[in-house]
Amino acid sequence: MTQHVVEADSSTPVALHETPAPWSAVAAIGVGAFALVTAEFLPVGLLPQIANDLAISEGRAGLVITIPGIVAACSAFLTISLARTFDRRYVLWVLLSLLIISNVLVATATELYVLLLGRVLLGIAVGGFWTIGVALGPRLRPDAVGRATSIVFSGVTLGTVLGVPAGTLLGGAFGWRAAFAVSAVLGCLVVIALMLLLPRIRPEQLSGASQLPAVLRIPKVQVGLVAVVLIFTGQFAAYTYITPYLNQISGIESAQLSLLLLGYGVAGIFGNVLCGWCVERDVRLAVLSTALLLGCSMLLLVCTGEHPLVVIIAVVTWGLGFGMLPIAIQSWIFSAAPERLETAAALFVSIGQLAMGAGALLGGIAIDQYGVASALWLGAAGVLVGGAWIWMRFPLTRVE
Repeated sequence: MTQHVVEADSSTPVALHETPAPWSAVAAIGVGAFALVTAEFLPVGLLPQIANDLAISEGRAGLVITIPGIVAACSAFLTISLARTFDRRYVLWVLLSLLIISNVLVATATELYVLLLGRVLLGIAVGGFWTIGVALGPRLRPDAVGRATSIVFSGVTLGTVLGVPAGTLLGGAFGWRAAFAVSAVLGCLVVIALMLLLPRIRPEQLSGASQLPAVLRIPKVQVGLVAVVLIFTGQFAAYTYITPYLNQISGIESAQLSLLLLGYGVAGIFGNVLCGWCVERDVRLAVLSTALLLGCSMLLLVCTGEHPLVVIIAVVTWGLGFGMLPIAIQSWIFSAAPERLETAAALFVSIGQLAMGAGALLGGIAIDQYGVASALWLGAAGVLVGGAWIWMRFPLTRVE
């Protein structure tokens, strides 16, 4: 039997030993990314159900979004430090197994602390996978780097934009616990696929937390990380509470809400494609466009949330911007440190996940104190300030 072994080399990001891995291995990683990101965003469409079932406020229920983000921020660097010498396929097996355990705990939780424990395990898995898993496509298929990267990131994108409508549909039909049970089953299938399909993948030699100071000294990285904090915090301060807003202010109930969030997800897929085209021409324009789409759609929704047609336009436009967000920011960060991708990825994951968790926390505090509309005002402010920061500091640069 032919052995597909992907070696690391000290002078290049990828060195191929024998033949490239099969495309099914790359696809399995993409599905793994989809499973993890979907689980991360499932609660967004289920917060009212979770809050009612556990007899807690929607602000406290928002901790199920906050906790994974904070934990993922820590686990990204811990993963590249603790797993430096391990075969990457073993690392992925462990990370996806944590996803399964997490979903089982959440699906069976009757107390808030059990629910949050499950989300802690998810945060560990998400941070580690974003750091290691998303960089493996080019290593498995160095003969088709662009296509391999696209397949892996398609899983991230689909999970990001479809996780909420999928959770809302399942929760509306069978209850919120069923949504997490289905996610656990998906995790089991992914682990089996990874065990059967992944070849041996040795760790990169030029990676680890020791490269962090060099990456942080890059001016383009410094400017971008400030933008990540502002835009991600704003996005998730508002997005985490989109379901309560649409329920309470717009008067949209479960069936219509599922369709509207599905439209959000479909628009996000188009946003992903559009942003891929934009970053090849002008990465500054891509990030600015993303910030403007997000901020303006939030403002439109919060100002005219009682008008059904405007609500649809605002939510779909928001989805378009959300689909652009990860591609725009990641392209910029990676273009700033092309020789230290794994460390740059860990840095981006840590800051981004921390900002996501902070956004959900701040949004929860805002709605508990000032009402659900305040989360959207807060989100719009953060995103638009991030866009203004980019406008002032981001040099006109193209992704080569």
